Amino acid sequence: MRLDLLKRLTEAAGIPGYEDRLRAIVGPELEAVCDEVSVDALGNVVGVKRGTGAEPRRKVMVAGHIDEIGFMVKYISDEGFLRLQSLGGFDPRALFQQRVMVHAGDGQSYRGVLAPAAKPAHLLSEAERGKSPQLSELYVDLALPGEKVKAAVGIGDMVTLDRTTEEIGDCVIGKAMDDRLSVFVMIEAMRALRETTCDIYVVATTQEEVGLRGATTSAYAIAPDISIALDVTLAMDLPGGAPEDRITKLGGGTAIKLMDSASISHPKLVRFFRDVAEREGIPHQLEILPRGGTDAGAMQRVRGGSAAITLSTPTRYVHTVNEMVHKTDVQAGIDLLARVLERAHEIDTAL
Repeated sequence: MRLDLLKRLTEAAGIPGYEDRLRAIVGPELEAVCDEVSVDALGNVVGVKRGTGAEPRRKVMVAGHIDEIGFMVKYISDEGFLRLQSLGGFDPRALFQQRVMVHAGDGQSYRGVLAPAAKPAHLLSEAERGKSPQLSELYVDLALPGEKVKAAVGIGDMVTLDRTTEEIGDCVIGKAMDDRLSVFVMIEAMRALRETTCDIYVVATTQEEVGLRGATTSAYAIAPDISIALDVTLAMDLPGGAPEDRITKLGGGTAIKLMDSASISHPKLVRFFRDVAEREGIPHQLEILPRGGTDAGAMQRVRGGSAAITLSTPTRYVHTVNEMVHKTDVQAGIDLLARVLERAHEIDTAL
């Protein structure tokens, strides 16, 4: 497993609409495994691997998004403190006193502290203790005078959480596993792909965290027959949770999604993924996610519709700086995706 590539992908900065640094990494990787690579008007990186079958060939689209949740600067005080506009869903409890990187328009990056506009703990009254900060209260302190901050940072500059990706035990932790991990799975599956009769479109999509936008436009252009979204999902095998609410567990294998709040997976695709996994001895589990969605929700609904499914990687602590994935689950996702793509011509999608 090329953990160096996963590290580069997850540590790179790229909030919705500002995915340039990810395109610079993903583009060359897809060029090595595809016949054609292009970038569309919304910034999606689209790779095409032509199949060996007679035309017209079935079109299979695989999508993983390259944007991460983050912020942009919306206000700079005279003292140099930054106020933020969030892009993507954050739990404020996970942001308390985190470090961030402010990426200025001139290419320079500045490290800062993300803090709430509130009194420190030792000055709080009993009534004030235990209250969670709100996103609107947060500001960034760059430890620079106001005039220097205003000279370096502009309104709209990108702000991302500051954390490296590391191996820990049997797992890997870091920021932006959602969804750079899935882009990694997509690239590695294409490297492991032996042969397919279908045309495979692999798309590193943009702006998923703010409404599945890149997947919508790219799927409209491709008009896939089969759509496979790659994303992370909740692994709730943690203290304090009931067994029936676990959704998935770390180390249990790649997750074949049955449904989430954005899409219901095509039943015949679910059956095909399960059959391939069982035949190949690939660890897998079934997933029902009560809230949240993936690019499948967009791909499923473009033009006349597409048979869609999501293949997920169980992840603890989603939308924090310590998103945790198990190496064997990652490998299982790579293996299952590659084997499915090799046999995608066999899938019966008729209802």
